[in-house]
Amino acid sequence: MIKQYTYKEITMEKILSPTEEKNDIANVVSQIISEVRQKGDKALGEYSQRFDGAALDKMEVTLEEIQSAYDECDRGFISILEEAAEHIRGYHQNQKRSDMVYTPREGVILGQKITPLERVGLYVPGGTANYPSTVLMNAIPAKIAGVKEVIMVSPAKGGKMNADVLVAAKIAGIDRIYKVGGAQAIAALAYGTETIPRVDKIVGPGNAFVAEAKKQVFGKVSIDMIAGPSEILVIADGKSDASIVAADMLSQAEHDVMARAILITDSKELAHEVSNSLEQQIPFLPRKDIARKSIDDNGKIILTENIHQAIKLSNEIAPEHLELCIDNPFDYLADIRHAGSIFLGRYAPEALGDYFAGTNHTLPTAGSARFASPLSVDDFIKKSSFTYYTKDALAKEADKINIFAQREGLFAHGKSATIRIEKERKE
Repeated sequence: MIKQYTYKEITMEKILSPTEEKNDIANVVSQIISEVRQKGDKALGEYSQRFDGAALDKMEVTLEEIQSAYDECDRGFISILEEAAEHIRGYHQNQKRSDMVYTPREGVILGQKITPLERVGLYVPGGTANYPSTVLMNAIPAKIAGVKEVIMVSPAKGGKMNADVLVAAKIAGIDRIYKVGGAQAIAALAYGTETIPRVDKIVGPGNAFVAEAKKQVFGKVSIDMIAGPSEILVIADGKSDASIVAADMLSQAEHDVMARAILITDSKELAHEVSNSLEQQIPFLPRKDIARKSIDDNGKIILTENIHQAIKLSNEIAPEHLELCIDNPFDYLADIRHAGSIFLGRYAPEALGDYFAGTNHTLPTAGSARFASPLSVDDFIKKSSFTYYTKDALAKEADKINIFAQREGLFAHGKSATIRIEKERKE
């Protein structure tokens, strides 16, 4: 049964349970990374045999395998994937940046140059479930950014990858695919092996071992984020349908036993009805055991005095997904300060963002929406500044640069500016 609180009773400690240290995972991952660095493809083969039951003669997926997956995939689902990809491209196309140049003073040109990353690695989970949506959400923004090569890695149970995932990779324009998963795949992307080339950035979700591996290789390569368990926070008023609110909460609770589903409402009656509806719906879910534990351990219903108070609490929580199931939701949008993705109104379930609307579903979790953003085209570019001065422009500012540098005790800095002008004066 989901726990219920009033606004005065709730605390952040009750909402955000502390994450347990998992030193055993860190040690195991460290060893895996070390072996991949030392033994390369041989280590990858050994781990694939151990974890996936696959003795791989060739790790890279062939064009024939991709075409075979395309042929066996349901044509109706292929059409849905293609339409979802079109929506995702449309949204992310609007995020593209362009170079910037401006002249602040006579003889001075300043600017910013946008450069796509050269090569990006995408990790796609392949354990108890398969996620073609992850392929689309991560690869399409990279391609729009202009990344030259997108490499995908994913576990291949018994040596065969999921057909839906391969079809999504074809639609998204993935350049190369490898049948490797787990922490060993992250190590291969970060350091390179005889077969898998080193990348500049690793994106994509994974289990605790994958997340720990991304953490350990950060610095050698860039990463998108360290994703925690999924979260949904629903702010709903008394006009909301309890069965719909409960279904939205369960859409995240079924992800993982650690997933967090929260309802904040100003209606005592709705709070009671949602609690009952959760109990009615859970037994009919295929993943009912996962949803049951998630709701019992991490689910919350919080009763506030009004919607403004609900939004204030939501901003403290900074959820991954936030639904505003209220009238006139745009009136409250400016008040939302901290949320990964916001779903407005009574007809915008979080699942829209997961699959089809076009916004990205790779989002900050565990309160990191206070400072982090959804995956976007910006994640796949670098920004370089550039500066140009004429002789006369430098002459006007060289002495000021010299004074500034001397105040910091960096006399060679100042000299590098004044020496140019001094030489000109002597000549």
